Amino acid sequence: MNRSPKSPVSRTPASADDARAVRHFDEAALEALARRIKTWGRELGFGAIGISDTDLSAAEAPLAAWLEAGCHGEMDYMAKHGMKRARPAELVAGTRRVITARIAYLPTQMPGAKAAESTLSDAAPVPQNWRAAEHARLADPSAAVVSIYARGRDYHKVMRNRLQHLADKIEAEIGAFGYRVFTDSAPVLEVELAQKAGIGWRGKHTLLLQRDAGSLFFLGEIYVDVPLPTDADTAPEQAPETPGSHCGSCTRCISACPTGAIVAPYKVDARLCISYLTIELKGSIPLELRPLIGNRVYGCDDCQLVCPWNKFAQAAPVADFDVRHGLDRATLVELFGWSADEFDTRMQGSAIRRIGYECWLRNLAVGMGNALRAPRESLSEDARAAIVAALRSRTGDPSALVREHVEWALEAA
Repeated sequence: MNRSPKSPVSRTPASADDARAVRHFDEAALEALARRIKTWGRELGFGAIGISDTDLSAAEAPLAAWLEAGCHGEMDYMAKHGMKRARPAELVAGTRRVITARIAYLPTQMPGAKAAESTLSDAAPVPQNWRAAEHARLADPSAAVVSIYARGRDYHKVMRNRLQHLADKIEAEIGAFGYRVFTDSAPVLEVELAQKAGIGWRGKHTLLLQRDAGSLFFLGEIYVDVPLPTDADTAPEQAPETPGSHCGSCTRCISACPTGAIVAPYKVDARLCISYLTIELKGSIPLELRPLIGNRVYGCDDCQLVCPWNKFAQAAPVADFDVRHGLDRATLVELFGWSADEFDTRMQGSAIRRIGYECWLRNLAVGMGNALRAPRESLSEDARAAIVAALRSRTGDPSALVREHVEWALEAA
């Protein structure tokens, strides 16, 4: 979903002797280690841990066709590494297995949602009625809707730190070994790897789904040079999963996409996707797509909100994903009023900061333009006047990109 290229954590054996040292384990020892890895993962807050081999050859042709069709838009990094994305051992020499982990990110408290009932389970309580609360926000033209995953701390940091802790535990158990940690930070086909590891299947919206967790979770991986037993070997009833394993004939995600970006089951044209338009696209948002964006100013959750499996979504097990700076209740006018310094300060440690202040204002201007185009009865006169005043205050913005989107928005004033 979110792409922020960063240097992954990595470790290579200190010497050839160290490298050979991890390969003397017998089958029973490796099986025991795999079980401990899953136990450690649960202790670190991961909702599931799976282990797979590195054979992603079946994904190469679909990936090449998707890139050839230009569906990646301006995300040049998707094509830059060629087929390394589907060949883990070429990306990290010596990789023999991939450990894939997921962690839930749904906040435990959400405005408009009922407080969760107490539970005897160790799992964090899920707010009741949270999807209805999200739909209500989308229906309020003055609201600034930020994708749920981005309302808390930057997930890249949270996942990477926890995966590193898991790698450290493995190293404490077996000694130095070769590994590299990834969290949406390199050419990794994470959903394909997660399917092979049996921790979910690819939904028709292309996101990973799991029956006990829906799709509101992050994925991360550790590439390792240790020949661990795979879940396909130890739990063949669970791994590998296949696309649409439990989607049946349901097409709610496809129908719900505001821009029609899910052009076919299991295929998204990023150039139409609101997440791409508000996060990855650096220039002007196409005129024909602006009205379809509505009040979504960073990302889009529509396909997840309608998915039946998300009635089983899990709450985040860590406080890192608690909402910060009121991003679950802010208005367009409020966020549009932030100065560049306020944006940098408040978005410190947030995934949002990477799009920069200019694109932040661009997105908000589109949202306000759509609010002015909404049915009169859906927006109070005071709210309409506040939006127009906010937009007019930036008609002389130093950014040509911002000015263009402000001018478009004011055409509806």
